[in-house]
Amino acid sequence: MSAVTPTVNPTANLIASLNSANSSVAGSGSSTSSSTAAASSAAGLQDSFMTLLVTQLQNQDPLNPMDSGQMTSQLAQISTVDGINKLNATLQALNTSMSSSQSMSAATSLIGHNVLVPGSTISLASGSTATAGVQLSQGVDTLTVTIQDSAGNTVRTLNLGAQKAGVLPVTWDGLTNSGASAGAGSYTVTATATQGGNNIPVTTLSYGTVDSVSLGSQGASLNVGTLGAVSLSSVAMVK
Repeated sequence: MSAVTPTVNPTANLIASLNSANSSVAGSGSSTSSSTAAASSAAGLQDSFMTLLVTQLQNQDPLNPMDSGQMTSQLAQISTVDGINKLNATLQALNTSMSSSQSMSAATSLIGHNVLVPGSTISLASGSTATAGVQLSQGVDTLTVTIQDSAGNTVRTLNLGAQKAGVLPVTWDGLTNSGASAGAGSYTVTATATQGGNNIPVTTLSYGTVDSVSLGSQGASLNVGTLGAVSLSSVAMVK
């Protein structure tokens, strides 16, 4: 006679494992890879459950067979697990769809608006002023913005003094350091900052107008004139 394996209920640990996997997906946002991983995990757990149940039936004590009510209960539990997994997959798909819709709606609302996005170019029209910006992660004692031409020559240096953390628009009056009018065209912006004698990183920002919106695999992208396509999340300021 083959060895007798004690009657056990393998379902509880399997359900706990699957619920843990589903909870991880629920907290991971709209990641497709996370959803796929959860589905794979659920399938593996269900296979394990069926293997344990078949083994339990094959090795049950003939004098004390598994109670049919217990087996029915275990089958009902694994069906519940499968239903929970399918429900999670459906909710994941809905969440992804809603996130994409909200992102697109937010992006289209910016069409025609001026934005500051990471970049190092500043465009000057004849007889006009030009706008750029900087983003500071902390307050600084000194902030200096330098504008250079295409040859790398310094055209204008703006000493902006102490500034707080955050996004700071920078307006250039179009004049050179000598007071002459700079020619129309595209220039490069660089910035340096110090706090307590230490150099502080500065992110320079370019100014442009949102012309249109594109929706791709990475979400909504803003088409900002000559600055090209930028992600919605990279917008530092809307003006």
